[in-house]
Amino acid sequence: MGTVVSLRLAYSAAAAEIGELVETVFRRWDEQFSLYQDDSELSRVARGDIRLTDASQGLRNCYALALDWRDRTHGVFTPHRADGVIDLSGVVKALAIAEAGAALSTSGLANWSINAGGDVLVSGQPDDRFEAWESAAGAMPTGHRVAAPSAVSENPEWVVAIVDPADRGEVIASVPLRQPLRAVATSGSAERGEHIWTASNGEPSPFRQVSVFAADIVTADVLATAIVAGGETTLNELTERFAIDVLAVLRDGQLLATPGLRRAE
Repeated sequence: MGTVVSLRLAYSAAAAEIGELVETVFRRWDEQFSLYQDDSELSRVARGDIRLTDASQGLRNCYALALDWRDRTHGVFTPHRADGVIDLSGVVKALAIAEAGAALSTSGLANWSINAGGDVLVSGQPDDRFEAWESAAGAMPTGHRVAAPSAVSENPEWVVAIVDPADRGEVIASVPLRQPLRAVATSGSAERGEHIWTASNGEPSPFRQVSVFAADIVTADVLATAIVAGGETTLNELTERFAIDVLAVLRDGQLLATPGLRRAE
């Protein structure tokens, strides 16, 4: 996926095995859906080597999910590039994060965080002893960081630090990931340029960066992309329809935050 995947969990003697489990999940999704790998299944569909109707059930399910999100966002989010090629990157990374999180929970782990290229899903609470695991392939900088409190308190929390798109070494907000919003995804142009297809007028998005906090990582990831693509009209609409919080950075550096985030530090 061309990014860094970081895992943080309470101390465990099986940390290496757990890291390998998570890496296997991400590698499988990447090998099937990456358009940067000529031999991936999605690349073969894009070239016409195989028809979509003959693709695997997993790929067709992923495409159906992306189409459902296209309908739910009134077409602002789309799995089709301008040239008509199916591109499922808008949901694939989030699905990989969700599957990795489910695997950790099934393994009996209650307290963990997964950060894949700045998109974060957490469970439970941080502890004072951590195992850290990281994998990177063609890595890009991450959109934000996850950290435990500076000192372990009676009620520790996972805290996500949203970085400044104008200065990746600075933080514009530190937000606790509290129930029910345990996932956050960030989209924008600060790291990879204008790679998100914008609304019908084709002009650049008014947002340089959008972070969406949601109960699940797929919702967070899709809606962050949709808001960047659709602008302020889409921001207003989606915050009315979905149980999310949003922190958006306008091109002039101003911040827009939903009420649940206005106390973010």
